[in-house]
Amino acid sequence: MTDSRSQNGHVVLVGAGPGDVGLLTLKGKDWLSRADVIVYDHLVGRNMMRFARDDAERIYAGKKAGHATLTQNAINALLIEKARKGKIVVRLKGGDPFVFGRGGEETQALKEAGVRFTVVPGIPSPVGVAAYAGIPLTHRDHSSTITIITGSNESGKEDIHIDWEKIAARTGTLVFLMGARKLPHIVERLMNFGKAAGTPVAVIQWGTTSRQRTWTGTLGTIVDLAAKEKIKPPALTIIGEVVGLKPIADWYEDLPLFGKVVVTTRAEEQSDSLIQMLEERGAEPFPCPAIQTIPPKDWAPLDQALEQLLSYDGIIFTSVNGVRFFTQRLREKDKDIRELKDVRVYAIGPKTADAVRGLNIRVDTVPEDFVAESLIESMGKENVEGKKFLLPRAAVAREILPDTLRKMGAAVDVAPAYQTVAPVTPDPEFLKQLQEGTIDVITFTSSSTVNNFMDRLDKDHHALLNQTTVACIGPVTKKTAEERGLRIAIVPEEYTVDALVSAIEAFYVK
Repeated sequence: MTDSRSQNGHVVLVGAGPGDVGLLTLKGKDWLSRADVIVYDHLVGRNMMRFARDDAERIYAGKKAGHATLTQNAINALLIEKARKGKIVVRLKGGDPFVFGRGGEETQALKEAGVRFTVVPGIPSPVGVAAYAGIPLTHRDHSSTITIITGSNESGKEDIHIDWEKIAARTGTLVFLMGARKLPHIVERLMNFGKAAGTPVAVIQWGTTSRQRTWTGTLGTIVDLAAKEKIKPPALTIIGEVVGLKPIADWYEDLPLFGKVVVTTRAEEQSDSLIQMLEERGAEPFPCPAIQTIPPKDWAPLDQALEQLLSYDGIIFTSVNGVRFFTQRLREKDKDIRELKDVRVYAIGPKTADAVRGLNIRVDTVPEDFVAESLIESMGKENVEGKKFLLPRAAVAREILPDTLRKMGAAVDVAPAYQTVAPVTPDPEFLKQLQEGTIDVITFTSSSTVNNFMDRLDKDHHALLNQTTVACIGPVTKKTAEERGLRIAIVPEEYTVDALVSAIEAFYVK
């Protein structure tokens, strides 16, 4: 009897693009979010995994410095094995699966095994890396053809044969992939078959990422330059007159935060907008969540409040999480937003207000400054004496808002809608980069992110933190960070994530 689960197994070859997470296609992102198993390569950006489910099995199958974690035959067998267990398996590959990605071999093996598969193209590295390096691969005045060659298959007789004579004779653009170690050999062969020593050459390392570096020269100079600069993989080489257009078309390496590694400590589900803004400015975001939001230990206080929503004069949201968990529980209790039809709604901060408006609920009051004290000032003008308010919030939070409103004569029900917990251990990759001094900025967006982050580090790591630039979203977070021994370099005038990123940009522009 055939196992019905095995019939549903499915392998999806997804091209991840050349490095920048933003270059992942929408279809690739969708499959990644649905995957039960992800088999990924070395050049796939770590930030891309934020699109995956927390419970997805992740298997590294990368190749680094010529050493393969798994052989191609082993990878093929792994994909077949997981699919036959009824899993959705995403084979996440750098660039495009069918452009020197060995996707053809994998689909052949899957076809022979009777396993269903789908191919999702990705932006090939020659296209993406050249664009980020400011080098157009074609130009009406310089090149009307592109030749893409692998630079890593000249080690033995069984490797792909390269017709150097014909390649050297071509007048268009030549692109060599994976050829950093073979650069002297590539240059020698091209010049031996007549390619002029003055032909422009560019070598781009870690293209489309904040670690991108570009070296330009000619066939006659590039080998000495590569040796002097110790250029290592991953690197892509472009040869041809189009290289001379780089000063005109350059854009990525001129971004204000290009090359900066910025640690984000927000909860993972809240980090997308911050990460996107950093990437748009050329930074490399390093997600290191110091906080995770989960349901409260006891829903009873909020459930009781939901049963008597019409008894409240107002509801106060202090965070996007408060809105999210409140509405989630409202639905779980078979209620909807119509329960709030006669209740005034208050929100601290524009993001919180936007989350409320996204539910088609009008926000009555948003204070000028995005802190509790400013909301108290705004509500004081309304005369809250004798009125009753609901405050769905984190299980542990500052008491200044409910305490002050009570002193003003209001009744306030505080109902935990969620709680925050900290990861047990720090990210080993973060500790490694902190010790190497490659972290440029650490951002904190709440006091809880500061405390949770610091609690996971020992004293030696605390000292290293003050060798980096620390940015806090506002004065309350700054005060907490200073109490934990940190020196704060950046605090925006407006206490929002947008303003925080702008302040980091202004700091480096100066």
